[in-house]
Amino acid sequence: MTPETEGILNALREARELLLITVRDITDAQLTERSTVSELTLGGILNHLTRGELVWTRILADANGLTPDGMWDMNQYQAPAGATVTGLRTAYEEAARATDEAAAKAYPDAEVPLPETPWEPGVVRHWPVRRILLHLLQETAQHTGHADIVREAIDGANSTARRG
Repeated sequence: MTPETEGILNALREARELLLITVRDITDAQLTERSTVSELTLGGILNHLTRGELVWTRILADANGLTPDGMWDMNQYQAPAGATVTGLRTAYEEAARATDEAAAKAYPDAEVPLPETPWEPGVVRHWPVRRILLHLLQETAQHTGHADIVREAIDGANSTARRG
């Protein structure tokens, strides 16, 4: 693994850790509680970020430009029926490990073909591995902030104060 990849992965791990602090000690019922005008829930955020790790890891590892299963599934923003905190946390941690393993084997400058998007059919873009990892970092950081707001509105818990 290059020092650059290690640095990006360390930042991604920190963002993941903050997300897991945010959902620490919530109940299964709180997974689907809407606490703001947004439809986002803690379970939906965890599910979306898990799916994001899985999808982008497939894109990175396969490097074939094919669309991974579920990439465009809008239900990924909701907690699956019957989801539990333990189950979603475990799935997220497993997806994160898979991303870390794939990234460790990849060269940061390697160009990876991306799947076509529904809004640009026929256009195939290529991103270097570093951009894929930075995209995952950006998504994780953004949604960790969303989760913090949702959690604070549920029970007043503040992720920054809960660190450590």
